[in-house]
Amino acid sequence: MRLSKFIGVLSSMAAACFAQPSLAQPSLSETAPPPVARASESADVISWVQYVAQGLEARAVTDRASCPAASIDGTPAAMQVRAAPASDFPNTVCTLSLPFGATSVVVGSTALPLPASMPKRIAVIGDTGCRLKGIYLQACNDPVRWPFRQIVTAIAAKKPDLVIHVGDYHYRETPCPKGDAGCAGSPFGDNWNVWREDFFAPAATLLGAAPWVMVRGNHEVCGRGGQGWSRALEAAAFDVARGCNGTSPPFAVPLPQMTLAVVDTSNAAEPVADATQAAAFRAEYSALARYRSPVWLLQHRPIWSTGGMVAGLPFGDNKTLALAARDAMPEQVQLSLSGHHHIFQVLSYVENLPAQIVVGHGGDYLNIGRSGDPAGWVINGVTVRSGLHHTGKFGFAMLEPAASETAPDGWQITNYDQTGQPLQRCHVAGRTATCASE
Repeated sequence: MRLSKFIGVLSSMAAACFAQPSLAQPSLSETAPPPVARASESADVISWVQYVAQGLEARAVTDRASCPAASIDGTPAAMQVRAAPASDFPNTVCTLSLPFGATSVVVGSTALPLPASMPKRIAVIGDTGCRLKGIYLQACNDPVRWPFRQIVTAIAAKKPDLVIHVGDYHYRETPCPKGDAGCAGSPFGDNWNVWREDFFAPAATLLGAAPWVMVRGNHEVCGRGGQGWSRALEAAAFDVARGCNGTSPPFAVPLPQMTLAVVDTSNAAEPVADATQAAAFRAEYSALARYRSPVWLLQHRPIWSTGGMVAGLPFGDNKTLALAARDAMPEQVQLSLSGHHHIFQVLSYVENLPAQIVVGHGGDYLNIGRSGDPAGWVINGVTVRSGLHHTGKFGFAMLEPAASETAPDGWQITNYDQTGQPLQRCHVAGRTATCASE
């Protein structure tokens, strides 16, 4: 069988195993939780704090043409316009650089969270939007079938010091069909109405609870949700002329316990390796050797991971990233945090490679293949030694130190369901992950 035909057959099989078309959707839930308070959203301003290449920024989206008033440690500070209103985005995005060591920042009337001196509760979420694309019609109006707001409430209740979103915020790409109550009235396309409904409105409480690290997903490439991403969430400066930033340059977030290295893998070719892309990624991975250990690699697409097995073969493994990384991943890189597969997964390998955590169960359709022990899986020539592969439940993850501050490379990661109830725990030390059996 020709390679292209084989890939097409495999993709069709995987879609049947893992996707959930609209026919599986129930009616609107009658026991939905009440809406959560929106701590960072005032009448016309949504504000938050995020890490960028230059350090830390406060950002705001406002319906007004001018930026809201702001202050740092009680001293007035002027926010700068990052993105002016445009036809599909009739609002202003503002930014304010924050000095490390600042003790307070206020935007409008909202006091925003600043980094903890030693983050001890790191929440990780990913793949959070509500899918509307062709036959895949998620019930965006049902907070049980699309539980992102419920997940936000559960995370906020655990008082995280930092939130990492591993990508894919924007999913409403095509219109809801007439007569479908599950998604009736939903906006679609790359515009503010979608970004508000898919991310900013449901995430508002958590945006106001802790600083964020934003990772770009493949749903935020130009041609999908790239304009909204580039205007509001991209770490680099907004490309006003294009209206959508190209591939994001890598950047690092230095924390007391580790360095978070953010790499944009949103466009990495998946089923067939792209040699040109692989060379570029290889250079970015090799450059991580300049950071002190440990380094946590944050990228949307994982390297040696799969959404599941179809006919004994991995589905969704990334050939380009595997080509780039096999002999180029510095020893400093001990852990990789990703999304893309709509599962919770922890993998460590027989080969000396970073442990992989996949947190992609934050709201979009879930993979529905079988959960189980992934030991022995072979993914692009790499063998899984131990770990956890869990499907079929929405949720999030929390990383917390599992050892004393003198041994900061030991972390416990807990997988929570959408209500905040713990499901599984793993211990990650160095490049090794040890998980309790399900």
